[in-house]
Amino acid sequence: MQLPQILLHGPVGAGKSSFINSVDSVLQGRVTARVMTDAISGTSFTRKYASYKIRKEPMGHYSFIFNDIMGYEQHTNRGVHVEDVKMALRGHVKKHYEFIPGRPLKEGDLDYNSSPTLDDRVHVLVCAIPAASVSIISDDVVKKMREVRLAASDAGIPQLVIITKVDEACDEVRKDIKNVYKSIYLKEQVDKIHNLLGIPLNSIFLVKNYCSEINVNDDVSALTLCTFKLLRQMFFIVEVLRM
Repeated sequence: MQLPQILLHGPVGAGKSSFINSVDSVLQGRVTARVMTDAISGTSFTRKYASYKIRKEPMGHYSFIFNDIMGYEQHTNRGVHVEDVKMALRGHVKKHYEFIPGRPLKEGDLDYNSSPTLDDRVHVLVCAIPAASVSIISDDVVKKMREVRLAASDAGIPQLVIITKVDEACDEVRKDIKNVYKSIYLKEQVDKIHNLLGIPLNSIFLVKNYCSEINVNDDVSALTLCTFKLLRQMFFIVEVLRM
């Protein structure tokens, strides 16, 4: 395996693309915006299966790749199709494939990879969910996320959840990001995600993506780094299991 592949999935507007930008910002030491995001649209801004490497100074890249996909929506004919996500896990979706809501990729299609290598497959699955939306996620979207989680579990793919936009969901955290783990409301959201998806509590992280900031902030970066630390541990586990 050359570089571990991280796939981000979750509802529309969850902050998947912003999380990639936040990791990039933390590792670069400055706020970056490599991945385009949209704070207004109620539909998925990401349309294609896109991959991103994080540049490492003074040269080269960090040893992992982020993969971003279209978000889930409530109806079958809107948002990414769950079968496309499951095929991406197995490496059957070629990079830059443009998702077609309601029509999953099929064997024989131009963007279908019929012979995926280990490097094409997903090695770590990250689910992004906005803190303020945990209680109102539709049953359809929860069903899709659970289906992908089970497919990843069957394939032996490590998983974690990031609960995003914590400052938008809690006034105390908006006032001071250091209150994030003191918030009773956010603790309740973590418990709800644990019960909804079955993800262990120690694999659910609270994060605030860099969105409006001009400069990096140690307290904001610490939340991202905590998540990234577990990702690195998962990379190591995957590499050991593949030996």
